[in-house]
Amino acid sequence: MKRAVVYSKRHRSDEPAPALAAAQDMDARRKSTALTWRTLALVLLGACLALAGERVLQLWRPAAPALTQKDIDAAVLHTLSTQDLPSAQARAAAAVQGAVVRVQGFEPDPKNPKQDRETGVGTGVVIQEDGTILTNYHVVWGAPRLVVTFADGTESPAQVTGVHPHKDLAVIKPQKIPDDLQPAVLGSSRQLAPGDGVVAVGFPFGMGPSVSAGVVSGLGREFASPQGGRRLSGLIQFDAAANPGNSGGPLVNLAGEVVGIVTAILNPTPARTFIGIGFATTIEEAGMAVGLPPF
Repeated sequence: MKRAVVYSKRHRSDEPAPALAAAQDMDARRKSTALTWRTLALVLLGACLALAGERVLQLWRPAAPALTQKDIDAAVLHTLSTQDLPSAQARAAAAVQGAVVRVQGFEPDPKNPKQDRETGVGTGVVIQEDGTILTNYHVVWGAPRLVVTFADGTESPAQVTGVHPHKDLAVIKPQKIPDDLQPAVLGSSRQLAPGDGVVAVGFPFGMGPSVSAGVVSGLGREFASPQGGRRLSGLIQFDAAANPGNSGGPLVNLAGEVVGIVTAILNPTPARTFIGIGFATTIEEAGMAVGLPPF
């Protein structure tokens, strides 16, 4: 009698035999390693091609021309011609303007003893950080009370601390000064020559600070006032406009340095106005007269 086919109840395993699995794993690793090296090779090849391309471009690209002095000069001239720059005179005036003060003299008013009247007005220039001011002797002479007004509007009583009438110079000291007061920079008149630009800053007729510009007209000049004053010598002659009230103010070179103290104007007529000739005491003479170093 034919027997029926009997199937085993145990399921057939789908896992490969151990030896076969190991072989398959090694094959997969070889494929992964080969793929990694292939990728790396492609990356390196791409980098080399990029470097080679850049090198080719550098070889074909024309080199930038070297700058010459002519190119630099042309650029500077172009900038100067297209930019709205302050003039040399404006820069010189700005350099000293913060140190220029108005000097007013007062005396009791005979008609009103409780009120003072102004006896005169002039100019001074701060030459030291402590507020020491250089001015003309004739600006402060005979005034019982002095008041100085600084560039920022600060007013202060002032006292005369030194005079040199033979040079028409005086030194005054205010009781208080602005916190940010900057004294003027003192230069040298020995480097001046006729034709050099100069600027005068002061309070003509009490108005100011006012700026006028001109040139050095001459050096070593002498002047005696029509009122019979002592003759002054070694003066700078200049043609920057100056009028009563400018006395004691600074004469400044185009570097912004004080080279003289405005002292007088020449006018052969009875009018006390400027006709083109002004005189300034050199800063060296002014410094020696009041004992200021390094003069």
